[in-house]
Amino acid sequence: MVTFSEAQIMAWVSPIFWPFLRVLAVFTSAPIFSSRSVPTRTKVGLALVIALCLQPGLPDQAVISLNGPGAFGAVVQQLAIGVAIGLAVRIVFAAVEMAGEIVGLQMGLNFAGFFDPTTNSQSSSAGRFFGNLSMMLFVVLNGHLMLIQAVNASFSTFPVGGDPLASLQTLRLHELGAIIFTYGLWIALPMIGMLLFINVALGIISRIAPQMNVFAIGFPLTLSAGLVGIAVTVPMLEEPVARLMRVVSEIFI
Repeated sequence: MVTFSEAQIMAWVSPIFWPFLRVLAVFTSAPIFSSRSVPTRTKVGLALVIALCLQPGLPDQAVISLNGPGAFGAVVQQLAIGVAIGLAVRIVFAAVEMAGEIVGLQMGLNFAGFFDPTTNSQSSSAGRFFGNLSMMLFVVLNGHLMLIQAVNASFSTFPVGGDPLASLQTLRLHELGAIIFTYGLWIALPMIGMLLFINVALGIISRIAPQMNVFAIGFPLTLSAGLVGIAVTVPMLEEPVARLMRVVSEIFI
């Protein structure tokens, strides 16, 4: 009769279980994968497939028993690092959506706000438009492959069994908040400059010709100029999104 010891079973299960937990944690926080439209069974199955496919490229990891004293700490570490990777990738989308919110504010489109059930947040039409663009660019620029590569590289930077708090301290995710404002303003800067020039011109016209109703022509003019500006600047969106993806990937790779 063939028998297996607990050490042998743990040696087979441990190299797959801990990457599976980390990938599953990524899917709970990363854009696109964490959407409500993606069924939970699909997330679990895809995480298991990716964990199996990552095995040839993973470094040797410590074998931690699932009922041992270090199991709870290992679970917390995998969940913390996986959620951190997903949140870091979400910064790419947050920066582009912030640019859309700024542009919509300058155009006057922020009055057309609506509740987005997929993200459980209030957003404007311009912000949602830029968010959808960033989602498509993320897929076109192989952002999903970069995400898997970041998970694979994270096992070399943060091996299984380490201190979860020390891992999060090394990531320094709080510093990435500045990237949202930096890149968001960089993406929206051409539109801000153009719409600011139009508003200054309208202010001068209102002083020269007070009888002209600036409010009647101001909103259609800024809206039309904003739509033209969006059409001109959208093809340039690839460069900042690619740079954001490189900045995020360098944290884990």
